Amino acid sequence: MIVIMGAAGATGGATLRSLAALGTPSRALSRDPARLAARLAADPDGPTLARAEPFAADAADPDSLRAAFRGARQLFLTMANGPDQVRHELNAVDAALDCGVEHIVKVSAPAAEPDSPVAVSRGHHLIEERLRRSGVTTTVLRPYAFMQKLLLLAPGIAAAGVVHGALGRARCNYVDVRDIGDLAADVLTRPELAGGSYPLTGGRAYSHPELTALLGELLGRPVRYLDLPPAELRAHLVQRSGMPDWLAAHVVEIQQLAVARREVPDGAFTQATGRSPRTLEAFLQEHLHLFR
Repeated sequence: MIVIMGAAGATGGATLRSLAALGTPSRALSRDPARLAARLAADPDGPTLARAEPFAADAADPDSLRAAFRGARQLFLTMANGPDQVRHELNAVDAALDCGVEHIVKVSAPAAEPDSPVAVSRGHHLIEERLRRSGVTTTVLRPYAFMQKLLLLAPGIAAAGVVHGALGRARCNYVDVRDIGDLAADVLTRPELAGGSYPLTGGRAYSHPELTALLGELLGRPVRYLDLPPAELRAHLVQRSGMPDWLAAHVVEIQQLAVARREVPDGAFTQATGRSPRTLEAFLQEHLHLFR
């Protein structure tokens, strides 16, 4: 049995769909399994997702995790970034080890280092260190920026044709979460792929000026990029976008990391899956109605 943590989130949901498309059953954890079951049933892929079993578990409750992991051989571990992420993921790791889980696939970050300038990445490093010390077979996925997060820019673009950032002309790698789900499903069903570390990007990195030029071309009207000092962007995200301060700080840290460390596409996805990653152009075309 494969257990999916974060089943209601973007990467967990994408992994559920990819496993279901392969005909592989999974156990989808949620604090509210009835609500998750209703969401799966209402999904366009509902009949396929019937192979996913919603199961009650709370990352803050180790006993519920142990109940969820009984009989499982593999765990897909992803959780939303947040102040409790490290504690909750370590709860999951410890419970999985207690239950004899043999393979853990963890969604981490590109710069999961003890001295990373990104606080969330330092947390990922702590979790990876726990996994390394345990000796359990571990596969680490290191996705860069999610294309799906660009949809958060849609209201500002629709209303004013403006994107705010603190990237200058630095380029960002973008990856579609559906590609993360596809690779995760492959790693969980193809033993020869287990145990590696996989950077995940699209086929091209984009600067914000290039991103806004592409959006303007697709929309048929100008879209501007307004570059701000990091402190001003953080204040803008809190005051204008209503982000919690920790999340605004995280966004700024990620952007400043891209300024400090040049981002270039990586071919790990294609090597593992045998196909090219989804493109940013195709993703934006698919969701263009949200930006109008």
